[in-house]
Amino acid sequence: LVSLSEPTSQPRTERVSRVSEPGLFRLRSEEEMAGEKKTIAGAAKKAVKKTKQPVRLYAKGLILGHKRSKSNTYHSITLLKIDGVRTREDAAWYAGKRVAYVYKAKKEVKNSKFRVMWGKIRRAHGNSGVVRAKFLKNIPPKAFGAPCRVMMYPSTI
Repeated sequence: LVSLSEPTSQPRTERVSRVSEPGLFRLRSEEEMAGEKKTIAGAAKKAVKKTKQPVRLYAKGLILGHKRSKSNTYHSITLLKIDGVRTREDAAWYAGKRVAYVYKAKKEVKNSKFRVMWGKIRRAHGNSGVVRAKFLKNIPPKAFGAPCRVMMYPSTI
């Protein structure tokens, strides 16, 4: 161990590294530095693999509103439009899948301001790929036009 105040006459091929005690340093040889370069290069290769994009495990959806007729609304049934679904047959595949409406509230509960309302897709609505969903609590009108997540479970594949 070498103190900072002591002058040293070591060759330039050695590098100084900090030791846990303040003001003390340790001289490292070229062999130690070469081994360190190899591990740094190995870590760089692993880091390239870790920078892969995260996989989204849900389909994006949009809350359209409640099911309704001319003068009557059915608050317990919510209409959803799922990205990429254009036919009634495609919509039938999503029947039974779980839906999550994630929103942000002002008051923090369990260290999070985000809350979730869960529902389930019941059936298709019309021929253009829109589906009907039933949530545990009715969706508020504030959520109309908001995004939702259509989970890929429970799966029948």
